[in-house]
Amino acid sequence: MSSQIIPVPPFDYVVFGGNGDLAERKLLPALYHRDRDGQIPEEARIIGASRTAFSDDDYRGFAREALTKHVKPEDLQDVTVSRFLERLHYQQVDARSEAGWNELKALLEESGPERIRAFYMAVAPGLFGDFASKVSEFGLADGRTRVVVEKPVGRDLDSARALNAQIAEYFYEDQVFRIDHYLGKETVQNLMALRFANALYEPIWNANHIDHVQITVAESVGLEGRAGYYDRAGALRDMVQNHIVQLMCLVALEPPSAFDADALRDEKLKVLRALKRIDASNVETATVRGQYKSGASNGGAVKSYLDDLGEPESDTETFVAIKAEIGNWRWAGVPFYLRTGKRLSERMSEIVVTFRPVPHNIFADVAGAIQPNQLVLRLQPDEGMKQWLMIKDPGPGGMRLRHIPLDMTFEQSFRVRNPDAYERLLMDVIRGNQTLFMRRDEVEAAWEWIDPILKGWEEKRHKPQGYTSGTWGPSASIALIERDGRTWHEPD
Repeated sequence: MSSQIIPVPPFDYVVFGGNGDLAERKLLPALYHRDRDGQIPEEARIIGASRTAFSDDDYRGFAREALTKHVKPEDLQDVTVSRFLERLHYQQVDARSEAGWNELKALLEESGPERIRAFYMAVAPGLFGDFASKVSEFGLADGRTRVVVEKPVGRDLDSARALNAQIAEYFYEDQVFRIDHYLGKETVQNLMALRFANALYEPIWNANHIDHVQITVAESVGLEGRAGYYDRAGALRDMVQNHIVQLMCLVALEPPSAFDADALRDEKLKVLRALKRIDASNVETATVRGQYKSGASNGGAVKSYLDDLGEPESDTETFVAIKAEIGNWRWAGVPFYLRTGKRLSERMSEIVVTFRPVPHNIFADVAGAIQPNQLVLRLQPDEGMKQWLMIKDPGPGGMRLRHIPLDMTFEQSFRVRNPDAYERLLMDVIRGNQTLFMRRDEVEAAWEWIDPILKGWEEKRHKPQGYTSGTWGPSASIALIERDGRTWHEPD
Protein backbone atom coordinates (compact mmCIF):
# COMPACT_ATOMS: atom_id res chain seq x y z
CA MET A 1 0.00 0.00 0.00
CA SER A 2 1.44 3.35 -1.01
CA SER A 3 2.06 5.88 1.74
CA GLN A 4 1.33 8.75 -0.68
CA ILE A 5 -1.82 10.64 0.30
CA ILE A 6 -3.92 12.22 -2.44
CA PRO A 7 -4.59 15.86 -1.47
CA VAL A 8 -8.13 16.82 -0.51
CA PRO A 9 -9.59 19.98 -2.09
CA PRO A 10 -11.43 22.55 0.08
CA PHE A 11 -14.92 21.42 1.06
CA ASP A 12 -18.01 21.99 3.14
CA TYR A 13 -19.30 18.79 4.76
CA VAL A 14 -22.96 19.08 5.76
CA VAL A 15 -24.12 16.31 8.10
CA PHE A 16 -27.90 15.94 8.20
CA GLY A 17 -28.56 14.34 11.57
CA GLY A 18 -25.47 16.14 12.77
CA ASN A 19 -26.28 15.68 16.47
CA GLY A 20 -27.33 12.04 16.15
CA ASP A 21 -25.71 8.81 17.29
CA LEU A 22 -23.75 8.16 14.08
CA ALA A 23 -22.34 11.67 14.02
CA GLU A 24 -21.33 11.42 17.67
CA ARG A 25 -19.74 7.96 17.55
CA LYS A 26 -18.23 7.85 14.07
CA LEU A 27 -18.39 10.90 11.84
CA LEU A 28 -17.08 13.66 14.11
CA PRO A 29 -14.26 11.48 15.55
CA ALA A 30 -13.28 10.36 12.04
CA LEU A 31 -13.17 13.92 10.72
CA TYR A 32 -11.19 14.99 13.79
CA HIS A 33 -8.56 12.31 13.11
CA ARG A 34 -8.25 13.44 9.48
CA ASP A 35 -7.78 17.00 10.68
CA ARG A 36 -5.24 15.90 13.28
CA ASP A 37 -3.25 14.10 10.55
CA GLY A 38 -3.22 17.20 8.35
CA GLN A 39 -5.58 15.89 5.66
CA ILE A 40 -8.27 18.57 5.93
CA PRO A 41 -7.56 21.89 4.19
CA GLU A 42 -7.41 24.96 6.39
CA GLU A 43 -10.54 26.54 4.88
CA ALA A 44 -12.73 23.40 5.04
CA ARG A 45 -15.89 23.49 7.19
CA ILE A 46 -18.14 20.90 8.83
CA ILE A 47 -21.78 21.89 9.24
CA GLY A 48 -24.18 19.99 11.45
CA ALA A 49 -27.85 20.21 10.53
CA SER A 50 -31.00 18.82 12.13
CA ARG A 51 -34.31 19.91 13.65
CA THR A 52 -32.67 20.53 17.03
CA ALA A 53 -32.28 24.19 18.00
CA PHE A 54 -28.50 24.58 18.45
CA SER A 55 -26.15 27.52 18.13
CA ASP A 56 -22.64 27.07 16.72
CA ASP A 57 -21.29 27.05 20.27
CA ASP A 58 -23.86 24.42 21.32
CA TYR A 59 -22.75 22.21 18.47
CA ARG A 60 -19.09 22.68 19.29
CA GLY A 61 -19.88 21.62 22.85
CA PHE A 62 -21.65 18.52 21.52
CA ALA A 63 -18.64 17.73 19.33
CA ARG A 64 -16.18 18.21 22.21
CA GLU A 65 -18.12 15.65 24.27
CA ALA A 66 -18.17 13.27 21.30
CA LEU A 67 -14.39 13.50 20.96
CA THR A 68 -13.91 12.98 24.70
CA LYS A 69 -16.04 9.81 24.58
CA HIS A 70 -14.85 8.28 21.32
CA VAL A 71 -11.25 9.38 20.74
CA LYS A 72 -8.32 8.04 22.76
CA PRO A 73 -7.03 10.61 25.25
CA GLU A 74 -3.52 10.48 23.80
CA ASP A 75 -4.93 11.60 20.43
CA LEU A 76 -6.61 14.68 21.89
CA GLN A 77 -4.28 17.68 21.85
CA ASP A 78 -5.65 21.09 22.83
CA VAL A 79 -4.35 22.76 19.65
CA THR A 80 -5.85 20.19 17.27
CA VAL A 81 -9.15 19.98 19.17
CA SER A 82 -9.51 23.78 19.11
CA ARG A 83 -8.67 23.92 15.41
CA PHE A 84 -11.22 21.22 14.64
CA LEU A 85 -13.98 22.82 16.72
CA GLU A 86 -13.45 26.14 14.93
CA ARG A 87 -14.38 24.38 11.69
CA LEU A 88 -17.80 23.46 13.04
CA HIS A 89 -21.01 25.32 12.31
CA TYR A 90 -24.65 24.44 12.81
CA GLN A 91 -27.93 25.18 11.06
CA GLN A 92 -31.37 24.10 12.19
CA VAL A 93 -33.35 22.68 9.24
CA ASP A 94 -36.46 20.56 8.74
CA ALA A 95 -36.51 17.95 5.97
CA ARG A 96 -40.25 18.36 5.48
CA SER A 97 -40.63 22.13 5.60
CA GLU A 98 -38.73 25.17 4.36
CA ALA A 99 -37.57 26.14 7.84
CA GLY A 100 -33.86 26.93 7.95
CA TRP A 101 -33.01 26.18 4.32
CA ASN A 102 -32.43 29.75 3.19
CA GLU A 103 -30.09 30.21 6.15
CA LEU A 104 -28.20 27.01 5.21
CA LYS A 105 -27.94 28.24 1.62
CA ALA A 106 -26.52 31.58 2.79
CA LEU A 107 -23.99 29.78 5.01
CA LEU A 108 -22.81 27.59 2.14
CA GLU A 109 -22.62 30.49 -0.30
CA GLU A 110 -20.05 32.16 1.96
CA SER A 111 -17.53 29.65 0.61
CA GLY A 112 -17.94 30.49 -3.06
CA PRO A 113 -19.05 28.37 -6.04
CA GLU A 114 -15.85 26.37 -6.52
CA ARG A 115 -15.94 24.55 -3.20
CA ILE A 116 -16.98 20.90 -3.03
CA ARG A 117 -20.18 20.32 -1.04
CA ALA A 118 -20.85 16.94 0.53
CA PHE A 119 -24.20 16.17 2.15
CA TYR A 120 -24.06 13.21 4.53
CA MET A 121 -27.50 11.72 5.28
CA ALA A 122 -27.00 10.37 8.79
CA VAL A 123 -30.78 10.13 9.14
CA ALA A 124 -33.55 7.53 8.80
CA PRO A 125 -33.91 6.21 5.21
CA GLY A 126 -37.44 7.61 5.05
CA LEU A 127 -35.91 11.10 5.05
CA PHE A 128 -33.34 10.54 2.27
CA GLY A 129 -35.72 11.69 -0.46
CA ASP A 130 -36.93 14.69 1.54
CA PHE A 131 -33.41 15.95 2.16
CA ALA A 132 -32.37 15.31 -1.46
CA SER A 133 -35.41 17.27 -2.65
CA LYS A 134 -34.64 20.23 -0.40
CA VAL A 135 -30.96 20.33 -1.45
CA SER A 136 -32.09 20.53 -5.06
CA GLU A 137 -35.02 22.92 -4.46
CA PHE A 138 -32.81 25.50 -2.74
CA GLY A 139 -30.10 25.35 -5.42
CA LEU A 140 -27.48 23.69 -3.24
CA ALA A 141 -26.56 20.99 -5.76
CA ASP A 142 -24.26 21.32 -8.77
CA GLY A 143 -21.62 19.27 -10.53
CA ARG A 144 -19.28 19.49 -7.50
CA THR A 145 -21.89 18.17 -5.06
CA ARG A 146 -21.77 14.71 -3.47
CA VAL A 147 -24.44 13.01 -1.36
CA VAL A 148 -23.63 10.19 1.08
CA VAL A 149 -26.33 7.61 1.78
CA GLU A 150 -26.13 5.36 4.83
CA LYS A 151 -27.52 1.83 4.94
CA PRO A 152 -30.07 0.41 4.86
CA VAL A 153 -30.91 1.27 1.26
CA GLY A 154 -34.44 -0.11 1.41
CA ARG A 155 -35.81 -3.13 3.26
CA ASP A 156 -36.47 -5.19 0.11
CA LEU A 157 -35.96 -4.95 -3.63
CA ASP A 158 -39.03 -2.80 -4.33
CA SER A 159 -38.25 -0.24 -1.63
CA ALA A 160 -34.57 -0.12 -2.65
CA ARG A 161 -35.54 0.59 -6.23
CA ALA A 162 -37.97 3.28 -5.12
CA LEU A 163 -35.37 4.92 -2.86
CA ASN A 164 -32.69 4.82 -5.56
CA ALA A 165 -35.14 6.32 -8.07
CA GLN A 166 -36.05 9.08 -5.62
CA ILE A 167 -32.41 10.06 -5.10
CA ALA A 168 -31.79 9.84 -8.85
CA GLU A 169 -34.38 12.57 -9.42
CA TYR A 170 -31.93 15.07 -7.92
CA PHE A 171 -28.41 13.61 -8.29
CA TYR A 172 -26.45 11.79 -10.99
CA GLU A 173 -25.20 8.33 -10.08
CA ASP A 174 -21.58 9.49 -9.91
CA GLN A 175 -22.61 11.98 -7.19
CA VAL A 176 -24.20 9.33 -4.95
CA PHE A 177 -21.97 7.55 -2.41
CA ARG A 178 -23.74 4.56 -0.80
CA ILE A 179 -21.53 3.88 2.17
CA ASP A 180 -20.73 0.52 3.72
CA HIS A 181 -18.03 1.13 6.31
CA TYR A 182 -16.80 -2.48 6.07
CA LEU A 183 -15.37 -1.64 2.64
CA GLY A 184 -13.18 1.02 4.24
CA LYS A 185 -11.43 -1.40 6.59
CA GLU A 186 -7.73 -1.86 5.99
CA THR A 187 -8.01 -5.65 5.88
CA VAL A 188 -10.71 -5.56 3.21
CA GLN A 189 -8.51 -3.46 0.95
CA ASN A 190 -5.54 -5.68 1.73
CA LEU A 191 -7.57 -8.59 0.39
CA MET A 192 -7.32 -6.85 -3.00
CA ALA A 193 -3.58 -6.33 -2.54
CA LEU A 194 -3.05 -9.97 -1.52
CA ARG A 195 -4.89 -11.31 -4.55
CA PHE A 196 -3.75 -8.95 -7.25
CA ALA A 197 -0.25 -7.87 -6.17
CA ASN A 198 1.14 -11.32 -5.28
CA ALA A 199 1.82 -14.17 -7.70
CA LEU A 200 1.44 -16.54 -4.75
CA TYR A 201 -2.34 -16.26 -4.38
CA GLU A 202 -4.23 -15.44 -7.57
CA PRO A 203 -3.22 -18.60 -9.51
CA ILE A 204 -4.68 -20.78 -6.73
CA TRP A 205 -7.71 -18.57 -5.94
CA ASN A 206 -10.27 -20.96 -7.43
CA ALA A 207 -12.19 -24.19 -6.96
CA ASN A 208 -9.17 -26.33 -7.88
CA HIS A 209 -7.34 -25.21 -4.75
CA ILE A 210 -9.87 -23.70 -2.32
CA ASP A 211 -12.13 -26.03 -0.34
CA HIS A 212 -14.48 -23.45 1.18
CA VAL A 213 -14.75 -19.90 2.52
CA GLN A 214 -16.19 -18.71 5.83
CA ILE A 215 -17.26 -15.15 6.64
CA THR A 216 -18.22 -14.37 10.23
CA VAL A 217 -19.41 -11.05 11.63
CA ALA A 218 -20.08 -11.63 15.34
CA GLU A 219 -21.26 -9.12 17.93
CA SER A 220 -21.26 -9.63 21.68
CA VAL A 221 -23.75 -6.80 22.27
CA GLY A 222 -27.54 -6.93 22.12
CA LEU A 223 -29.91 -4.23 20.91
CA GLU A 224 -28.01 -1.32 22.48
CA GLY A 225 -30.80 1.21 22.02
CA ARG A 226 -31.69 0.13 18.47
CA ALA A 227 -34.78 -1.93 19.33
CA GLY A 228 -37.20 -0.03 17.10
CA TYR A 229 -35.04 -0.31 14.01
CA TYR A 230 -33.68 -3.79 14.65
CA ASP A 231 -36.99 -5.53 15.23
CA ARG A 232 -38.18 -4.29 11.83
CA ALA A 233 -34.95 -5.33 10.13
CA GLY A 234 -33.38 -8.43 11.68
CA ALA A 235 -29.91 -9.83 11.06
CA LEU A 236 -30.44 -10.73 7.40
CA ARG A 237 -31.35 -7.18 6.38
CA ASP A 238 -29.08 -5.45 8.90
CA MET A 239 -25.84 -7.34 8.27
CA VAL A 240 -26.03 -9.91 5.47
CA GLN A 241 -27.58 -7.86 2.66
CA ASN A 242 -24.85 -5.25 2.84
CA HIS A 243 -21.73 -5.99 4.91
CA ILE A 244 -21.42 -9.75 4.45
CA VAL A 245 -22.55 -9.86 0.83
CA GLN A 246 -20.01 -7.14 0.01
CA LEU A 247 -17.23 -9.13 1.69
CA MET A 248 -18.25 -12.24 -0.23
CA CYS A 249 -18.12 -10.30 -3.50
CA LEU A 250 -14.59 -9.07 -2.81
CA VAL A 251 -13.39 -12.59 -2.04
CA ALA A 252 -15.05 -14.05 -5.14
CA LEU A 253 -14.74 -11.41 -7.87
CA GLU A 254 -12.74 -11.88 -11.05
CA PRO A 255 -9.66 -9.67 -11.54
CA PRO A 256 -10.88 -6.19 -12.56
CA SER A 257 -9.13 -4.43 -15.43
CA ALA A 258 -7.99 -1.72 -13.00
CA PHE A 259 -8.44 -0.77 -9.36
CA ASP A 260 -11.05 1.87 -10.09
CA ALA A 261 -14.69 2.28 -9.20
CA ASP A 262 -16.54 0.95 -12.22
CA ALA A 263 -14.11 -1.87 -13.02
CA LEU A 264 -14.29 -3.18 -9.46
CA ARG A 265 -18.05 -2.77 -9.13
CA ASP A 266 -18.67 -4.44 -12.50
CA GLU A 267 -16.94 -7.57 -11.17
CA LYS A 268 -18.84 -7.48 -7.86
CA LEU A 269 -22.08 -7.28 -9.81
CA LYS A 270 -21.16 -10.44 -11.75
CA VAL A 271 -20.72 -12.30 -8.45
CA LEU A 272 -24.11 -11.13 -7.19
CA ARG A 273 -25.80 -12.28 -10.38
CA ALA A 274 -24.06 -15.67 -10.18
CA LEU A 275 -25.29 -16.44 -6.64
CA LYS A 276 -27.48 -19.53 -6.61
CA ARG A 277 -31.02 -18.81 -5.53
CA ILE A 278 -32.18 -19.69 -2.01
CA ASP A 279 -35.97 -19.78 -1.73
CA ALA A 280 -38.78 -21.84 -0.23
CA SER A 281 -37.47 -24.97 -1.97
CA ASN A 282 -34.15 -25.01 -0.08
CA VAL A 283 -34.29 -22.28 2.58
CA GLU A 284 -34.59 -24.78 5.44
CA THR A 285 -31.39 -26.63 4.46
CA ALA A 286 -29.34 -23.64 3.29
CA THR A 287 -30.10 -21.20 6.13
CA VAL A 288 -30.41 -21.07 9.92
CA ARG A 289 -32.26 -18.38 11.87
CA GLY A 290 -31.68 -17.77 15.57
CA GLN A 291 -32.76 -15.45 18.38
CA TYR A 292 -30.73 -14.98 21.54
CA LYS A 293 -32.00 -16.07 24.94
CA SER A 294 -30.73 -14.99 28.32
CA GLY A 295 -27.22 -15.99 29.29
CA ALA A 296 -23.82 -14.52 30.07
CA SER A 297 -21.93 -12.04 27.90
CA ASN A 298 -19.04 -9.64 28.50
CA GLY A 299 -18.59 -10.99 32.00
CA GLY A 300 -22.17 -10.60 33.24
CA ALA A 301 -25.71 -11.89 32.99
CA VAL A 302 -27.74 -10.57 30.05
CA LYS A 303 -31.42 -10.65 29.10
CA SER A 304 -33.08 -12.42 26.20
CA TYR A 305 -33.93 -10.60 22.98
CA LEU A 306 -37.61 -10.47 23.94
CA ASP A 307 -36.75 -8.97 27.32
CA ASP A 308 -34.43 -6.43 25.67
CA LEU A 309 -37.19 -5.64 23.20
CA GLY A 310 -39.84 -5.38 25.89
CA GLU A 311 -42.28 -7.52 23.92
CA PRO A 312 -43.75 -10.96 24.72
CA GLU A 313 -43.04 -12.33 21.24
CA SER A 314 -41.17 -11.53 18.04
CA ASP A 315 -40.00 -13.64 15.11
CA THR A 316 -37.11 -11.30 14.30
CA GLU A 317 -33.83 -13.16 13.87
CA THR A 318 -30.71 -11.98 15.71
CA PHE A 319 -28.56 -14.69 14.10
CA VAL A 320 -28.27 -15.97 10.53
CA ALA A 321 -26.10 -18.67 8.99
CA ILE A 322 -26.20 -19.33 5.25
CA LYS A 323 -24.56 -21.78 2.90
CA ALA A 324 -24.16 -19.74 -0.27
CA GLU A 325 -22.93 -21.00 -3.63
CA ILE A 326 -21.67 -19.09 -6.66
CA GLY A 327 -22.59 -20.64 -9.96
CA ASN A 328 -19.60 -19.78 -12.12
CA TRP A 329 -16.43 -21.43 -13.41
CA ARG A 330 -14.09 -20.15 -10.67
CA TRP A 331 -16.24 -21.16 -7.69
CA ALA A 332 -18.23 -24.22 -8.81
CA GLY A 333 -18.56 -26.58 -5.83
CA VAL A 334 -16.97 -24.18 -3.29
CA PRO A 335 -19.44 -23.29 -0.52
CA PHE A 336 -19.36 -19.87 1.16
CA TYR A 337 -20.52 -20.24 4.77
CA LEU A 338 -21.82 -16.93 6.13
CA ARG A 339 -22.85 -16.19 9.72
CA THR A 340 -23.64 -13.17 11.82
CA GLY A 341 -25.37 -12.60 15.11
CA LYS A 342 -25.80 -10.62 18.29
CA ARG A 343 -24.92 -11.76 21.81
CA LEU A 344 -22.37 -14.23 20.46
CA SER A 345 -19.29 -15.43 22.28
CA GLU A 346 -17.17 -12.42 21.33
CA ARG A 347 -16.97 -9.44 18.99
CA MET A 348 -15.13 -10.62 15.92
CA SER A 349 -15.25 -10.27 12.14
CA GLU A 350 -13.12 -12.41 9.87
CA ILE A 351 -12.81 -14.07 6.47
CA VAL A 352 -11.33 -17.58 6.44
CA VAL A 353 -10.20 -19.13 3.16
CA THR A 354 -9.52 -22.86 3.62
CA PHE A 355 -7.43 -24.52 0.93
CA ARG A 356 -7.77 -28.10 -0.22
CA PRO A 357 -5.58 -30.72 1.50
CA VAL A 358 -2.38 -31.95 -0.08
CA PRO A 359 -3.13 -34.78 -2.54
CA HIS A 360 -0.77 -37.29 -0.89
CA ASN A 361 0.74 -37.51 2.61
CA ILE A 362 4.34 -38.72 2.50
CA PHE A 363 4.81 -38.62 6.29
CA ALA A 364 4.32 -41.44 8.79
CA ASP A 365 1.35 -41.31 11.17
CA VAL A 366 3.66 -40.44 14.05
CA ALA A 367 4.40 -37.08 12.37
CA GLY A 368 0.84 -36.01 13.07
CA ALA A 369 -2.14 -35.05 10.96
CA ILE A 370 -1.72 -32.55 8.14
CA GLN A 371 -4.11 -29.64 8.55
CA PRO A 372 -5.31 -27.67 5.51
CA ASN A 373 -3.66 -24.33 4.86
CA GLN A 374 -5.86 -21.40 5.82
CA LEU A 375 -5.73 -17.68 5.15
CA VAL A 376 -7.47 -15.78 7.97
CA LEU A 377 -8.23 -12.09 7.48
CA ARG A 378 -9.33 -10.40 10.70
CA LEU A 379 -11.44 -7.25 10.25
CA GLN A 380 -12.09 -6.56 13.93
CA PRO A 381 -11.25 -6.04 16.68
CA ASP A 382 -7.53 -6.22 15.75
CA GLU A 383 -7.16 -5.93 11.98
CA GLY A 384 -4.58 -8.24 10.46
CA MET A 385 -4.04 -11.55 8.73
CA LYS A 386 -2.64 -15.01 9.35
CA GLN A 387 -1.48 -17.61 6.86
CA TRP A 388 -1.64 -21.02 8.52
CA LEU A 389 1.03 -23.48 7.34
CA MET A 390 2.41 -26.89 8.26
CA ILE A 391 6.05 -26.92 9.41
CA LYS A 392 8.41 -29.29 11.18
CA ASP A 393 8.40 -28.96 14.95
CA PRO A 394 11.94 -27.73 15.83
CA GLY A 395 14.22 -30.21 17.60
CA PRO A 396 16.00 -33.52 17.09
CA GLY A 397 13.00 -35.71 17.81
CA GLY A 398 12.32 -36.71 14.22
CA MET A 399 9.70 -35.44 11.82
CA ARG A 400 6.76 -34.02 13.78
CA LEU A 401 4.45 -31.58 12.07
CA ARG A 402 2.92 -28.44 13.54
CA HIS A 403 0.19 -26.11 12.26
CA ILE A 404 1.39 -22.52 12.84
CA PRO A 405 0.47 -19.06 11.56
CA LEU A 406 2.52 -16.43 9.82
CA ASP A 407 0.95 -13.56 11.72
CA MET A 408 0.70 -9.90 10.75
CA THR A 409 -1.26 -7.33 12.75
CA PHE A 410 -1.31 -3.93 11.04
CA GLU A 411 -0.84 -1.77 14.11
CA GLN A 412 2.09 -3.84 15.37
CA SER A 413 3.72 -4.30 11.95
CA PHE A 414 3.54 -0.69 10.80
CA ARG A 415 3.61 0.91 14.26
CA VAL A 416 1.04 3.51 13.31
CA ARG A 417 -2.53 4.05 14.37
CA ASN A 418 -4.86 2.04 12.16
CA PRO A 419 -7.37 4.58 10.76
CA ASP A 420 -11.07 3.91 11.25
CA ALA A 421 -12.93 2.93 8.09
CA TYR A 422 -14.99 6.12 8.16
CA GLU A 423 -11.85 8.23 8.02
CA ARG A 424 -10.91 6.82 4.64
CA LEU A 425 -14.43 6.81 3.23
CA LEU A 426 -15.28 10.37 4.28
CA MET A 427 -12.23 11.69 2.45
CA ASP A 428 -12.88 9.49 -0.61
CA VAL A 429 -16.24 11.25 -0.92
CA ILE A 430 -14.47 14.60 -1.22
CA ARG A 431 -11.96 13.17 -3.71
CA GLY A 432 -14.85 11.79 -5.76
CA ASN A 433 -13.42 8.25 -5.51
CA GLN A 434 -16.29 5.75 -5.61
CA THR A 435 -14.15 2.58 -5.57
CA LEU A 436 -15.19 1.60 -2.03
CA PHE A 437 -18.86 2.57 -2.38
CA MET A 438 -21.83 0.63 -3.72
CA ARG A 439 -23.41 1.33 -7.07
CA ARG A 440 -27.17 1.37 -7.57
CA ASP A 441 -27.28 -1.88 -9.54
CA GLU A 442 -25.15 -3.63 -6.88
CA VAL A 443 -27.59 -2.74 -4.13
CA GLU A 444 -30.55 -3.95 -6.14
CA ALA A 445 -28.80 -7.18 -7.20
CA ALA A 446 -28.07 -7.95 -3.54
CA TRP A 447 -31.74 -7.54 -2.70
CA GLU A 448 -32.63 -9.83 -5.61
CA TRP A 449 -30.74 -12.58 -3.77
CA ILE A 450 -31.98 -11.68 -0.27
CA ASP A 451 -35.70 -11.27 -1.06
CA PRO A 452 -36.33 -14.96 -1.90
CA ILE A 453 -34.73 -15.95 1.44
CA LEU A 454 -37.09 -13.65 3.32
CA LYS A 455 -40.06 -14.94 1.33
CA GLY A 456 -38.93 -18.53 1.82
CA TRP A 457 -38.84 -18.07 5.60
CA GLU A 458 -42.32 -16.60 5.45
CA GLU A 459 -43.74 -19.37 3.27
CA LYS A 460 -42.20 -22.12 5.40
CA ARG A 461 -43.04 -20.31 8.64
CA HIS A 462 -39.39 -20.77 9.48
CA LYS A 463 -39.13 -19.34 12.99
CA PRO A 464 -35.83 -18.49 14.66
CA GLN A 465 -34.28 -21.06 16.99
CA GLY A 466 -33.25 -19.94 20.45
CA TYR A 467 -29.59 -19.82 21.43
CA THR A 468 -28.00 -18.97 24.75
CA SER A 469 -26.30 -15.58 24.90
CA GLY A 470 -22.52 -15.92 25.00
CA THR A 471 -22.43 -18.94 22.66
CA TRP A 472 -21.79 -19.15 18.91
CA GLY A 473 -25.46 -19.40 17.97
CA PRO A 474 -28.00 -22.20 17.46
CA SER A 475 -26.83 -25.79 17.25
CA ALA A 476 -28.39 -25.94 13.78
CA SER A 477 -25.67 -23.59 12.52
CA ILE A 478 -23.06 -26.16 13.54
CA ALA A 479 -25.03 -28.85 11.70
CA LEU A 480 -25.22 -26.60 8.62
CA ILE A 481 -21.46 -26.81 8.09
CA GLU A 482 -20.63 -30.13 9.75
CA ARG A 483 -22.95 -32.16 7.56
CA ASP A 484 -20.55 -31.17 4.76
CA GLY A 485 -17.60 -32.55 6.76
CA ARG A 486 -16.36 -29.09 7.73
CA THR A 487 -16.42 -27.01 10.91
CA TRP A 488 -16.60 -23.32 11.83
CA HIS A 489 -13.27 -21.66 12.43
CA GLU A 490 -12.93 -20.73 16.08
CA PRO A 491 -10.84 -17.66 16.94
CA ASP A 492 -7.53 -18.21 18.73
